[in-house]
Amino acid sequence: MSFKTDLHIHSWYSDGVLSPAEIAEKYSRDGYDLIAITDHEVTKGIREAEEAGKEKNLRVIPGIELPTRYRGRELHILGYYFDPEAPSLAAAMEKLAVSRKNRNKKMLEQLRLMGYDITEEDLIQREGQNYIGKPNFARALIKKGYISSVPEAFEPGRYLESEEIKSIEREKPETGDAIQLIKNAGGIAVLAHPYKIKNIGLRGSEDFKKNFDELIRELKGCGLKGIECIYPEHTHEEELFFIDVAAKYHLHITEGSDFHGDRD
Repeated sequence: MSFKTDLHIHSWYSDGVLSPAEIAEKYSRDGYDLIAITDHEVTKGIREAEEAGKEKNLRVIPGIELPTRYRGRELHILGYYFDPEAPSLAAAMEKLAVSRKNRNKKMLEQLRLMGYDITEEDLIQREGQNYIGKPNFARALIKKGYISSVPEAFEPGRYLESEEIKSIEREKPETGDAIQLIKNAGGIAVLAHPYKIKNIGLRGSEDFKKNFDELIRELKGCGLKGIECIYPEHTHEEELFFIDVAAKYHLHITEGSDFHGDRD
């Protein structure tokens, strides 16, 4: 029998559309054995998912996704098996929340300048929502009739991928600091969706492969423990390459879908 896992899932506590309980129901129904709720910069849904999973004979482990900076590049780090109540983690998440809020305000202003009449109220999809990320902006654009799907909002050069929006950045921790933060909370750090890394060469090229290998060697020195090798947008050849690099540096190989509930 196969052991089905998905270690990259977002709930409505960040920018997904399903509650942790609904996610546990879905993954149990689909025959999964192990999942992780890896919400962006929040841990609120972990306990809820764990409890719901117990009822479904589905194991749920603590997870989180953190945006980071490494030598001018944006890297996303996934954390697993940490203590969700760790004070140091809570303090870091609070700092990131302030930065995200400031970024969102600037994005809202820029979208209006671009002719998209989006309000703060349009960004709220459910009662009690505290987190607002780019998918929430995409859903607001759908709500107002500017686009018809979430993927459309992320088409190259358009909407949320326009130069005007992409130029609006926010503070992110250094990658090494984020890895250490997860380690100090008792967890392990994994590099998310490596194909998305920019400024290391054309995707699939020899330059990319060489620079990626060097990057992983450096990140292992910072405490990295794994690579998300199996991901929906990786080609088969890319998966094999990432697996080879993980094996070379004795790192865990993980699989994740980056499930949000409305990106198909």
